[in-house]
Amino acid sequence: MIKLVEVFKMPHQNHYTLREIYVNPKHIVALREEANFKQKLTEGQLPENLDARQEFTRLTLDRGQSGLDVVVVGSPYVIENKMHSADERQLLKG
Repeated sequence: MIKLVEVFKMPHQNHYTLREIYVNPKHIVALREEANFKQKLTEGQLPENLDARQEFTRLTLDRGQSGLDVVVVGSPYVIENKMHSADERQLLKG
């Protein structure tokens, strides 16, 4: 499992908050850069404690017959590195 920070839209509101999530890297089927959230950051819709240079990634997670999309803080490159480091730790325990 890897710990990520999700950008979560508050129900019935026009702003977002951050929350930690744990994801099984084996269930990630796609990583895409999420440029729309960069614009939301400059418009002030995202939490103020985020750096203006921050990047975002949309993860597609396998849920059997359907997928789940989640937007997380970090570039696709950073998220991919976290996935690989989790795999390496797991192999060492084997």
